[in-house]
Amino acid sequence: MRTRIKICGLTREADVEAAVAAGADALGFNCYAKSPRHVAPARLRPLTRRLPPFVTPVLLFVNAPSDLIEDALAAVPNALLQFHGDEHEAACSRYGHPYMRALRMEEGVDLLDCERQFPSAAAMLLDAPSAGYGGSGSTFDWNRIPLRRSKPLVLAGGLVPGNVGDAIRRVRPYAVDVSSGVEDAPGLKNSVRMNQFIAAIRAADQALSA
Repeated sequence: MRTRIKICGLTREADVEAAVAAGADALGFNCYAKSPRHVAPARLRPLTRRLPPFVTPVLLFVNAPSDLIEDALAAVPNALLQFHGDEHEAACSRYGHPYMRALRMEEGVDLLDCERQFPSAAAMLLDAPSAGYGGSGSTFDWNRIPLRRSKPLVLAGGLVPGNVGDAIRRVRPYAVDVSSGVEDAPGLKNSVRMNQFIAAIRAADQALSA
């Protein structure tokens, strides 16, 4: 097995290059204006133009108007979409692009029920609850995640180099998603932490394969 890796909240070209060099499979760009990691559509093209083949750009939206999403897709036409707001299934699928639906794992949230509500989703992303729509930088109870799932699962929320290996061993996600866990400040990534994070994932994968 190989756990896929998404590094999210990138705002600088140097960090994009460092994340690619570290071995990230996908890079996330936050198009939510209230986020400290916000990237406007005009910045997306210079940030993504040097991405090599097989590294996927991911555009994150929160209850965004359609013109914003269309402008972002015009800049990055090969992007995977990620919806973090209150979007229903039709709103997520209308653009004809594969998408991930993010779930805040509050009390009462049932992953299997949410999978049924979003049949067109390429994957479900699980994050910790927060006061707003952004990440909280905290973990949630991984025991709430069923081992049998119908869609690929992307695990987020409070992951850092020190706990991501345990998360992989316990949850067996298709992918993991990190932002604040590899930062010096919001939107400013630390290349050493990115490399440590990915090394911990590779070690966990190797141990499981053995």
